[in-house]
Amino acid sequence: MIYLDNAATSLQKPKEVEAAVIRAFHTMGNPGRGAHEATLQAGRCVYRVREQLAELFHAENGAQIAFTLNATEALNTTIFGLFHKGDHVITTVCEHNSVLRPLYRLQEEGVEVSFLSADRNGVLEYEKLPDLVKENTKGIIVTHASNLTGNITDLEKIREVAERRNLLLVVDGSQTAGILPVDVQKQGIDVFCFNGHKGLLGPQGTGGIYVRQGVAIRPLKVGGSGIHSFDREHPKAMPEHLEAGTLNVHGIAGLGGALDYLKKKGTEEILQRERQLLRRLEEQIREIPGIRFYGTPDGNRRVGILSFNMGEEDSAYVADWLYEEHGIAVRAGAHCAPLMHQTLGTTEQGAVRISVSHRNTEDEMDRTAGALWELDKLL
Repeated sequence: MIYLDNAATSLQKPKEVEAAVIRAFHTMGNPGRGAHEATLQAGRCVYRVREQLAELFHAENGAQIAFTLNATEALNTTIFGLFHKGDHVITTVCEHNSVLRPLYRLQEEGVEVSFLSADRNGVLEYEKLPDLVKENTKGIIVTHASNLTGNITDLEKIREVAERRNLLLVVDGSQTAGILPVDVQKQGIDVFCFNGHKGLLGPQGTGGIYVRQGVAIRPLKVGGSGIHSFDREHPKAMPEHLEAGTLNVHGIAGLGGALDYLKKKGTEEILQRERQLLRRLEEQIREIPGIRFYGTPDGNRRVGILSFNMGEEDSAYVADWLYEEHGIAVRAGAHCAPLMHQTLGTTEQGAVRISVSHRNTEDEMDRTAGALWELDKLL
């Protein structure tokens, strides 16, 4: 199989991930729930991975990182914990349903929501952002990169408006954590939500949320914390404030192994490798009659995603044919990004999305290009 669906999840994990998970299976108990060696091992592991993430994202310290099951949980925690009736929130048409659906629910509860538009290439129209700000605007929620087009958001332009108008800046890093450099302090990010299983190369069931010191988020979940057990309320201090119940220690251990690999490999090297592979593929299929690409044509302004359609053919048919005939795994359909499809005019057709890993090969790009030319002759 040629796996080209890395925007959904990474498949080829570093060997460090498997080794860390297996080691955790045999040595780690429940962190913070005892003083024996198994629980201490788990606690040390969780602490270490928090510190690794804080270093990667340039957070103030590891205590500002809380673990979640995925980016969706991190975003739900943030959105429901920050915004309330009477508030106004600005987001964009590039967002995933993990942002949109919580906001739609809040709209029913009296929160106002405005959407920053994008052009026909899915590039945000930043010049329109200041006009969306109102007296009751509390924050801006924006994806760091579109999961459909791969377009990278210019966070500096968003930050300028947020700082000038004293707004919270919430960033969805689902497609960028482990791929693009993130410096939450320099970039003025108040909350950064991420998963552990895509660009960070860790196991599924891992993710997290960075919260700037001084930003108060009401917890989505409360319960067992391992500390302050006689208090009626959940602990107020991070990271326990946003964590309840037993953490996924085995998954977190695997994420730590992935972070070890990323530090040795270098995220910049990974990004350039992914762009190199996509350029090779795009150059070979650009002349296919009727092919339409989505997203900015500047590959240096995209992460490792290439989305397209072949004429008027249904995207699902293209994806099914590629897998059934050539074992090439891609993604088709709506990609949980309905407003982006409305912008691109692809609500009915959907789009075929190829998303590469730095561990893909030139031969796989060449074989994929050959398969698409073969399909073109059949359409």
